[in-house]
Amino acid sequence: MTQTPPKRPKLMKNADIAPFLTAIAAGNPNPRTELDYATPFQLLVAVMLSAQTTDVAVNKVGKILFADAPTPAAMAALGAEGIGARIKSIGLWQAKAKNAAALSQLLIERHGGEVPGERDALEALPGVGRKTANVVLNEIFGQATMAVDTHIFRLGNRTGIAPGATPRAVEDALLKRVPQDMLRPAHLWLILHGRYVCKARTPECWRCAGAAYCVFKPKTQAPIVRQKKPAG
Repeated sequence: MTQTPPKRPKLMKNADIAPFLTAIAAGNPNPRTELDYATPFQLLVAVMLSAQTTDVAVNKVGKILFADAPTPAAMAALGAEGIGARIKSIGLWQAKAKNAAALSQLLIERHGGEVPGERDALEALPGVGRKTANVVLNEIFGQATMAVDTHIFRLGNRTGIAPGATPRAVEDALLKRVPQDMLRPAHLWLILHGRYVCKARTPECWRCAGAAYCVFKPKTQAPIVRQKKPAG
């Protein structure tokens, strides 16, 4: 029996990548994360807490948590129980509370209470994986990293800018294909575009500034708003 070879993913043209990113940037050359934080430590904890949780939900508990524990020493002093009591409204809060406490203690023991700027050191901390490390390296240390969350994974495949079967494959493709001078801000441009325009269920192609460069077909059309007939 002859097997049908898998279809090759459609690729956005190399020449279209920079114009696409410029279009979706929407005049926002220096985007920032939507997570609220005052220090590198607070960002690290907030990103760790954001796994499978919205930024809005994390900001809500973070406001309380960071008011009581703004530093690694204060966070470690709260312990998993104290942290957990302040973050119960977000998903996986028990595991995240344990990680936040252990992470804080290790920052004190290994790094003098400072957030390290090296990937290996970050990923050695409890609850910190590649995606979290990439966010911190990008946002705090200005490195051209690409943290592939659900939005970037979707856009990488849907738009054709960097198709891949896994988040790491999409990350590697983006690092290879995106122009070097656009790599650092591209991380947030793609996240924000996926969050507000190229949505999971139905991409809003009719209001996408980069639609002309995207390989996704058929493009979606604006919904028809039917006006109610006047009574009588």
